[in-house]
Formats: sequence, structure tokens, C-alpha cells
Amino acid sequence: MKQAIHTLNVLIIDDDPIVRNMVQSNLKDKLNVFVAAKPSIGFQLLSQKQIDLVLMDFKMPEMNGLQMLEKVKSEYTDIEVIMISSSDDMDTVIGALRKGAADYCRKPFSSSQLWLAIERTRKYSVLQAGYKREVKKNKLLKAEVDRQVGYEIIGSSAAIENIQKQMQLVAQTPDTSVLLIGESGTGKELIARGIHQLSSRKEELFGAVNMSAVPETLFESEFFGHKKGSFTGAITDKAGWFESANKGTLFFDEIGEMGMALQVKLLRVLEDRKYTRLGTQQHQQFDIRIVAATNKPVEVLTDGQSFRLDLFHRIGTFIIQIPPLRERKEDIPLLVDYFLKALCEKMGKKISRVNAEATQLLMNYSFPGNIRELKNMVERAIIMCPDSELLPAHFSLLAPTGTNQQENEPAAAIYDLKELEKRTIEQALVKVKYNKAEAARLLNIEWNALYRRMQKYNILLPGEVE
Repeated sequence: MKQAIHTLNVLIIDDDPIVRNMVQSNLKDKLNVFVAAKPSIGFQLLSQKQIDLVLMDFKMPEMNGLQMLEKVKSEYTDIEVIMISSSDDMDTVIGALRKGAADYCRKPFSSSQLWLAIERTRKYSVLQAGYKREVKKNKLLKAEVDRQVGYEIIGSSAAIENIQKQMQLVAQTPDTSVLLIGESGTGKELIARGIHQLSSRKEELFGAVNMSAVPETLFESEFFGHKKGSFTGAITDKAGWFESANKGTLFFDEIGEMGMALQVKLLRVLEDRKYTRLGTQQHQQFDIRIVAATNKPVEVLTDGQSFRLDLFHRIGTFIIQIPPLRERKEDIPLLVDYFLKALCEKMGKKISRVNAEATQLLMNYSFPGNIRELKNMVERAIIMCPDSELLPAHFSLLAPTGTNQQENEPAAAIYDLKELEKRTIEQALVKVKYNKAEAARLLNIEWNALYRRMQKYNILLPGEVE
């Protein structure tokens, strides 16, 4: 209802003149009251007046109260309805409430009972209006997140077309678990969001959790939630991921990095499809599609050494293998064009094209950091470019240098992937003066992933001893 209680416009629809007169005399001093002896007159008044509240009898000529209630709620969604009837049949009461009635008064009713029903309905209406505003804001926020983050899969290669077909197929199932396997930076979260958007769950929350960053001591709190006072530091109630993302999709990124103890806890809750919030004894069901991602190959996930085989089978009902960028190089020009347009719009720059030699430089590079690395390169090039065209010189890490190379051969045009990755890490460390946290951000990987790669390639910082 749009107005305060003292200015409400109330319509009374009842074929009994005694009831109409009694209600009108009780309400007319404080409210604007209109009366109708049958539904057709009531709908005529609804079309002519700004009505906030309808009080209608259950037994009337032309149609019964439930039929009229349904028609009112379908044509005037903001109008609240109080049903009045001499029947104490609970089926009538339940039917009225299910079809949208805000309250129910049984005849005969007193003046105080009538005013209590109106006040309850007014408060309900205020809450309902607030709820609708929050739903609208959440939808706008979700739309903005989708616009900023995106879920569009860019590419025309056979590999990308195959992935898109798999996404379409699995999205049609209601809750099939999906496991995405691919190197870091190949766009696993993008594909997870795409599956969510293609599914019947698209209007609900898409939650993304980095599983490698969840401490064992906080697992239950993060995923199951907690009640205030359930442990030291629990100063308020908190909803966990399984509650927040209920009816939606939950994305478990880097699931292969979870410790064995956490894998056991996760397996149990996925098998039972229920959890218990910390500080309570009540089990709560959840309805969520699980999409997990890892950069570990299937052979590692199924060897039983670092990952539980039963958890693998639980999350890997449908597996999508995502190829690295070096295996679908025909998509590089499309990706560059997409990033160029998106980033120029964001940064307010007017760069319309990429020089052919610069494109060839990118095509010759192996991209150990995959799409994420390509996006970073394009962004850096846009920052460096003062004109309307990206040139080879703007891709400083790839531009030809040195005197012992052929004239047009890029410095990075080597084909040993391990050597390329090692050199990229070393260049990033030098650029940020050996700050590992900054280097990880520059490379768009987690700090622990950088640490593992530094160990793998025996990369030492100045002053460190092997």
C-alpha cells in the first residue's frame, strides 16, 4: 500500500447491506471508504479509484470470493485483500491465504478485530514493499556483476565450439556436478558462470569460493554458517555458502589444493545434501549445483595420493577439459579484439586496431599464463599506446630485442614451455623488485601457486642460497 493508514482508500465488496454499512461506519472517520454490492461494481471502482485495500466477502453473486481474490491479485498486484466470511472452514482460510489474501476475518467481527486486521495488513504491506525493493536491487546488482565479470566465451576454434556444446548439454540438467580441468588462466570461472547462466538457476546466486584459501579451522563457519556466540569471535549470526547460494550454483575454484581433512568434510555434506549451522542442532537441506575447477590433470586427481577418489567421483559427474590458449591460437585475434574494445571503453582510450606485426608476435607466443596473461598484455599495451594503433613496441615483453636474433624474430619466440614459464616468472620478479606478492598479482596467480613454481624451477631471490 502506498499511503499511511489515515489516508488509505478502502473498498468493501459484500452483498449484505448490513455488513457494508457496519464496516463503512467504523472506517469512514479515518479512511476513505468505497462500497460495492457485487464484484462487477467492485471492479468498476478498482478501475476508477486508487484503491489500497479491499475487504471482500467469500459468498457473493457473479463469482465467489476466491475467484475474485485471484482476479484482483492478478490485475492489481499492489492491492492487499482481507477476506471476510461467516465460514470457519479451514480450507477456505488456507485457500484465501494461498491465493494472496493478507488476512482473514470471520463474521461476526467486532470493530477492534477489523482494525487489528487492517493494521496487520498495513504492516505486512510495508514489509512486502521493502522486500520487493530489495529483490529489485539484487537483480540490478546481479545484472551489473554479470556485465562487469561477464560470461561470454570468446572464440571460433573447434575446441571452443565443443566446450560450448558441452556447456549447453549439462546446463539443461537440474543439478549435475561439473568438474572443469584446465591450466591456470584458461577461463574456468567464466565457463562455470556460463553454465549457471544457461541453466534454470540463472536467477539465483552464483557463488565462487577459492578452496585453497579456506583455512581448516574456518571451513564449517564459511560453508555452514554460525549462530552468534557459537565460538569466540562469532559476534553476529552468519549465513554460510550453502545457505547463501541455495537454489543457485556454487563454484569451487582450485579444489585440487584442498587438504585431505577438508575433503572428508566436503564429501560428507555433498553426499547428505544437508548441513548444520554452528551453534545449532538443526539440519538444513540445500539445493545447489556444484561446479568445481582444478589445474591438476585427471591422472593426479585419481591416483589417491593428494585427492580422495570418492570426492572426485562426487564432483566429476560431468568433466569438461579446457585446452590452453597455445592449442587454439586461431582464437587469439578474436580475444585481442574483445579485450581491446572492453578495456578501451573502461579506460577511456580510443585505440581502434592492432598492428599486423603485433598480432603475429602474439600468435608466436606460447602464453603459459593463457587468456589471463593475454588480457594483461593487452591492458599494458593500451596503457603504453599514445595513438590509435597497438604496435609491437607496446608489447614490451614480446618485442624483438638483442643483436643475435633474426630481424623479425620475437625474443619470446622459443618453444620450450617450461623455459618460457620460468623466464616469465623471473621477469615479473625483476619488474616488482622481487616482491613475491606483487609478482603473483602481476602474473594473475595465487601467491602459493607462485611459490610452487619458484620451487619447481629453482628460482631464487637475490641473497638466497640454494
